[in-house]
Amino acid sequence: MIALVVALAAGVAAAAVIVWKQRHPGSIRGSASTEFETTEAPGATTRPEEEVRTVPWPTYGYDNDRTRYAPDFRLRPPYRVLWRINGGSLLEFPPVVGYGRLYIATNHGRFLAIEAETGKIDWQKRSGLCTAASPAIDDGVVYQTFMDPSPCAEHRQDAPGYLVAFDAETGKQLWRFKAGVSESPPLVVNGVVYFGSWDHKMYALDAQTHRTKWTFSTGDKIKDAAAYSNGTIYFGSYDNHVYALDAATGKKRWSTSGHGTFYATPAVAYGRVYIGNTDGRVYAFGAKTGHLLWARATGGYVYSSAAVWDRTVYAGSYSGRIYALDAGTGEVRWSFDAGGSISGAATVINGVVYFSTLKRRTFALDAKTGKKLWEFGDGQYTPVAADEERLYLTGHYRVYGLAPRR
Repeated sequence: MIALVVALAAGVAAAAVIVWKQRHPGSIRGSASTEFETTEAPGATTRPEEEVRTVPWPTYGYDNDRTRYAPDFRLRPPYRVLWRINGGSLLEFPPVVGYGRLYIATNHGRFLAIEAETGKIDWQKRSGLCTAASPAIDDGVVYQTFMDPSPCAEHRQDAPGYLVAFDAETGKQLWRFKAGVSESPPLVVNGVVYFGSWDHKMYALDAQTHRTKWTFSTGDKIKDAAAYSNGTIYFGSYDNHVYALDAATGKKRWSTSGHGTFYATPAVAYGRVYIGNTDGRVYAFGAKTGHLLWARATGGYVYSSAAVWDRTVYAGSYSGRIYALDAGTGEVRWSFDAGGSISGAATVINGVVYFSTLKRRTFALDAKTGKKLWEFGDGQYTPVAADEERLYLTGHYRVYGLAPRR
């Protein structure tokens, strides 16, 4: 009888291992000689100086490629706190920065315009709708997606959601578009606003007429943001697929799948699409072909959107480690044990990679070596945005204005 019990237990354990391997497959090594374009490095296209001063941080992930690498700023830790402001509820996504203000939405639907120099509230709106996305700035307008009505602990999947356009100077609502529930940070390119929704659709709206140019339907919710490169938008869906669509028409160019769902927003660089998956891997797909080029297992869910800089991909894992991966091969250059699960995206500024853990700590590491340079006692998801003078750190409830210590 004991032998039978032991055998049954061994069988259950073996089955569990098989299931784990099916749901969380191992790594696949890639090659930098295949579909790797060195001319398409992050930061290769520079913005005009006046544009950088006026709208330093226009969108989630800094640029339309969502590389989360900000080449225009020279800030380095350590930092001192200049000001702080309490948002009143969870801050799941960082602000954008423009026209001397930070624009940020709280989880319970409070939308704030904060003076970048002083931390004072310039204007605010209370929507009564849940939010879980960064806004985007374009041509004097701030765009924000909204979810279902609060309370925000449980969400109605069939509720309406909205994209709302505010005047960046006054906060006046200019227009709004009704869609499904949306936690997708909007992307604005060439007068078109792109965002995803829980109604399984990616939307492309004309920013002038506020009308739909096209929609594209997937097999499940779209929770991440779209990235744009060379006339194509890229995004993931909860139907386990990554999609590449013609940005002008919405026609599918390719789709490819992972073993789990895609919550992370893709980053596009070197002719590749880098994106995390709940199967515990970071993937690299060919931007033109959708071919799987490499996959790197991390030991935990990858909700973290990748940052890309200097032929390196930075992504956090629920395993509690952040990984620096070779952008060509997917090999680990270094990893850092942060002591807590990492859900939000990393950001690279002036050779420093910033990220936060769910234990509400923010870290700044040397992006080349992984050496810890600085640590801050707040932060939970994607922690930082910046301009030429200040770093803006998003904590659990608070936003901080920081300056380098002289």
